[in-house]
Amino acid sequence: MIKQVLGWSTRSEAPVHFAFTQEQEQLRATVLAMLARRPAERPRAPEEADPGFDAVLWRRLAGELGAQALAVPEEYGGHGFGLLESNLVVEALADGLVHGPFLGSAVIAAHAVLAAGDPAACARLLPGIATGRTVAALAWAEHGGWWRIGAQATTATRRGDAWSLDGDKVLVLDGEQADVVLVVAETGRGPALFELDRSALAGSVRRETPMDSGRRSAALRLVSAPAVLVGAEGRGAELLARTLDVACAAIAAEQVGAAARCLRDTVAYTKVRVQFGRPIGAFQAVKHRLADLYVRLESARSLSYAASWAVAVRSPDAAALAAAAKSYGSQAYAAIAAEGVQLHGGIGVTWEHGAHLHLKRAHATAQLFGDPVAQRVRLGGLIGVASNGSEA
Repeated sequence: MIKQVLGWSTRSEAPVHFAFTQEQEQLRATVLAMLARRPAERPRAPEEADPGFDAVLWRRLAGELGAQALAVPEEYGGHGFGLLESNLVVEALADGLVHGPFLGSAVIAAHAVLAAGDPAACARLLPGIATGRTVAALAWAEHGGWWRIGAQATTATRRGDAWSLDGDKVLVLDGEQADVVLVVAETGRGPALFELDRSALAGSVRRETPMDSGRRSAALRLVSAPAVLVGAEGRGAELLARTLDVACAAIAAEQVGAAARCLRDTVAYTKVRVQFGRPIGAFQAVKHRLADLYVRLESARSLSYAASWAVAVRSPDAAALAAAAKSYGSQAYAAIAAEGVQLHGGIGVTWEHGAHLHLKRAHATAQLFGDPVAQRVRLGGLIGVASNGSEA
């Protein structure tokens, strides 16, 4: 999967330095080239009609590239790669702030199904996700509990062989357009994952008004909604822990891709914006600010790749690296986006320019699956467990 360039660490046997294979580099370059051929989009004000996601691009990603199938095993109609390849696509799509369900469906939901270890559910759900015909969404977050494992107020009730769900979910990525929603609910024996199809969601879905207008999310109100159990009833905590690591690593990849585009655009603008007879990029103070942002970006990139690799191969360090990448990536992207708005001047906060869209996406992605503080708390707990275990 990755060419190992230099030695191994003593703790988790992860490569100290690594490089992408030629095929992985070509994958990323192909997605970027596909985006470059799209017509340029201007930012849309809130009062304008919601264009939804780019269905043409979605079909091209599936038909020409097979991007949605990257992480799906071959026996379920996929290409049998893994999270690292999927995250290269996530990073490339973020370069264009693309609207679409790739992150929520082809990465997070697909890996949740795989983590459940349910062959029947995999055979039922993954082929559609792999072709792009099925959009899947994960409904986990709730007010108060958010994405904490074992903090679900949504309940699952069993009557014979049938299950029904009651409760409220928020921040369901692409929930309004999803064909299948995977709902995290409490069974009395711990959390579990359940499948709801579109017919069971009639009247239950409400579009949310997010800070980031380019990312669609929904709230669900479930009342005796018929559902199908995915995986074993008592293994939900393990499934959710794996899904959380996948989501954090994927969002960190998106943050890196978007932050790189934001910084690139900002640097280009500092070369043409003139103050006191000179481009502002010629001033030493501006150079220092841009250099600091570049260091943040490359640090976030290194953490993102390390997390994607670790989660993909199920390294012992996977959870810690995913939490670190999500925390640092959130803060790095927010800093780059904020400076981008400042260095663009007044135009950076108008609908004629997209600089402010990065600021909104930075703050929105920082909250998904746990904000930087929550990730550092989780990282501290993981390090503490590791330290206590080694001392014992």
